[in-house]
Amino acid sequence: MVTNFAGRTAANSIAATDVIALREVLGQIDAHSCPQFYNFHMHTLCSDGRLEPERLMQQAVAIGLLGMAITDHHSTSGYNLAQQWLTNIQEQSDSSLAAQKLRLWTGVEITAHLLNTEVHILGYAFDPNSSSLEPYLQGKSTKGDLSQAFRVINGIHQAGGLAVLAHPARYHSPATDLIPAAADLGIDGVETYYAYNNPSPWQPSPKQTEQVKQLALAHGLLHTCGTDTHGTNLLQRL
Repeated sequence: MVTNFAGRTAANSIAATDVIALREVLGQIDAHSCPQFYNFHMHTLCSDGRLEPERLMQQAVAIGLLGMAITDHHSTSGYNLAQQWLTNIQEQSDSSLAAQKLRLWTGVEITAHLLNTEVHILGYAFDPNSSSLEPYLQGKSTKGDLSQAFRVINGIHQAGGLAVLAHPARYHSPATDLIPAAADLGIDGVETYYAYNNPSPWQPSPKQTEQVKQLALAHGLLHTCGTDTHGTNLLQRL
């Protein structure tokens, strides 16, 4: 399902913290949403990706994405450059309809610990200047108490954002343990639609997707989707 967000520059300047709009989108995410319409997991040169933020945005517009988030590890530098690029493009009178429709939310991927397992927690639509996220936006993982999942989730919430467990079927502990534990800590969603073996063309892994989807439904969690792009093509992971 697809929601059309035709935003002007003023609207996009506040899109980063618009949780209501993001919840509306995530409520419609399904197996066909990514990578052609929505993509909420991408990396740039500002962490361990290969794309410059501006190049990433050019691809997003060319694909026709309607909504997206850049989720660099422990950094929002890529988002800042991407939002500046998008704002500049949307201010131009001859900008394309695809550029005008595209909505960019803040995003980050934070390393955390849950059930003695290292996991990744995605944050979306938060205030990037919030003091609660400052320890997690220094370009490297935190240690000790700060790295505990409940602290990361609370930090994202205090910044006004949504917290999502990334690729929940990819860790040493099973999703059947991790998702209920994350839900107990107040996490908002899980990355339900994810390609675990990097297929071409990109598509969610059927077995893991069904398991994660059912667990998310059982715990009242939102669904997200993303390619987890680290290479030069937003339609693939690598």
